[in-house]
Amino acid sequence: MEFDLRPRRLDVYIVKKFITTFFVALLLIIGIVIIFDISEKIDDFVSKEAPLRAVVFDYYVNFVPYFMNMFSPLFVFITVIFFTSKMAADTEIVAILSCGISFHRMMVPYIFSATLIAIFSLCLNLFVIPEANKTRLEFENQYIKQRFKGVGRNVHYQISPGEYVFAESFSSWNNTAYRFTLERIENDRLVSKISAESAVYDTASGSWRLKKYFIREYNDDLTDRVRSGRQIDTIIPLTVKDFYLTENTVETLTYRELNELIDIQQMRGDANVKFALIEKNTRFALPFSAFILTIMGVALSSKKRRGGIGWNIGIGIALAFTYILFLRFSQMFVHTGALPPAIALWLPNVVFAIIAIFLYRIAPK
Repeated sequence: MEFDLRPRRLDVYIVKKFITTFFVALLLIIGIVIIFDISEKIDDFVSKEAPLRAVVFDYYVNFVPYFMNMFSPLFVFITVIFFTSKMAADTEIVAILSCGISFHRMMVPYIFSATLIAIFSLCLNLFVIPEANKTRLEFENQYIKQRFKGVGRNVHYQISPGEYVFAESFSSWNNTAYRFTLERIENDRLVSKISAESAVYDTASGSWRLKKYFIREYNDDLTDRVRSGRQIDTIIPLTVKDFYLTENTVETLTYRELNELIDIQQMRGDANVKFALIEKNTRFALPFSAFILTIMGVALSSKKRRGGIGWNIGIGIALAFTYILFLRFSQMFVHTGALPPAIALWLPNVVFAIIAIFLYRIAPK
């Protein structure tokens, strides 16, 4: 029965091979990567006196899930290619098909295994990796990279409906915005304008201290009222983080926090919203690739080849790296404005899904 989905011994056999090979390959590659990473960063660890406990638990323990998820498409594809090619070389697939089990039915345990891996990857993306990245990136900033202390220029935000902030420059060294302006507009009319030579953020109270300020309030009869002073404290829905959000910042946000950031940045007209949109779409597009690459891997490796499994593994590695490069390259479409993030980040899956369908249709039945 072609569409009999009742579990069989064959299903358990394939699922066990798939999951076991996948995680063994992960552990082996992660071990090799950690060794190379230690050899590369050992000078930074020693020169900056990084504690051994921090190196192990703050950095590498949080580095593992990040690395696992980044290269999960590669591991899925190589896993399927490897053990399916071995099954074909040992004539196991021929025996399976000879027993009356169709090629479509044989795909069921593969799809089930891909579903488990996709759920695993999605859980890492949504719940584990954001928290792990907070600790990992903090460690990198302290012991590996130079902490960002740059100056943002010509920052212009809509901080709330009708309220606009402009700063000619912002220095994160002293949390100070220079040539600061806050405008409030109602019904397409300028209601008030606050100008200050500088605005210093108080991290303790969450307020801004405006120095050498001018407050101009405009009346309906076209008259205005001007007040000035040396210093005044005020609450503005703006923090220092808003001035230097980077690409790495979005990697530390949970899914809810990421959506909130996107809403705020879109309301403000912040160009940095592209980083958050890329991160959001990548978190879903990457796990979905497990299905596409599994189907493609089975279609490529289910036929016994005269040259053995080496050719299949070579093709698998090449296609897997092509997918990862395509996924990274598609982000350039977002940065250049050529495509919206939702289309650009899902484009590799669409292209490879078409290739997978074509290969599956011509695969040996």
